[in-house]
Amino acid sequence: MNVVVFDLETTGLSPERDGIVEIGAVRIVDGQVDETQRYETLVRPTTADGGTMLIPWRAEQVHGISNDMVRASPTITEVLPEFLEFVNGWPVVAHNIGFDAGFMRANAARAGLNWNPQAELCTVQLSRRAFPKERAHNLTVLAERLGLNFAPGGRHRSFGDVQVTAQAYLRLMERLRGA
Repeated sequence: MNVVVFDLETTGLSPERDGIVEIGAVRIVDGQVDETQRYETLVRPTTADGGTMLIPWRAEQVHGISNDMVRASPTITEVLPEFLEFVNGWPVVAHNIGFDAGFMRANAARAGLNWNPQAELCTVQLSRRAFPKERAHNLTVLAERLGLNFAPGGRHRSFGDVQVTAQAYLRLMERLRGA
């Protein structure tokens, strides 16, 4: 199946109150990750009325993205049409899809756009099916379980997480087909 694997970094956990600070995505075409078909951008977070939103210290500690890093970046309303064109209605995959898709839905609605991929697939749910006796299914644990490694500095950055999520998706699908 052809899919777009994507990941967001945000200022917090609420799609209604928090902003997106980074988007990373890559396409899987004919069962192969195609890194020539990738999308990656920092995003300057804004409030619902377009005002300045600062990245809280706690969020910066997670992903390492600072206010200085996004100061000259485009806003989500500038980035979203381009990202939606990249997705192009394809099925999307994310680790904990509810979180990422929730942010995409909320931001698309505020911008008068539609978030309408063919399907939303979750590697957390696939991991639970593939490893039903395991309790932990976060991306770090899943990567270790599947023998995958993050690029240096890649964990909790959108494209670094996307690279691992894409490989995890392929391995989980292979494992589940074989079951």
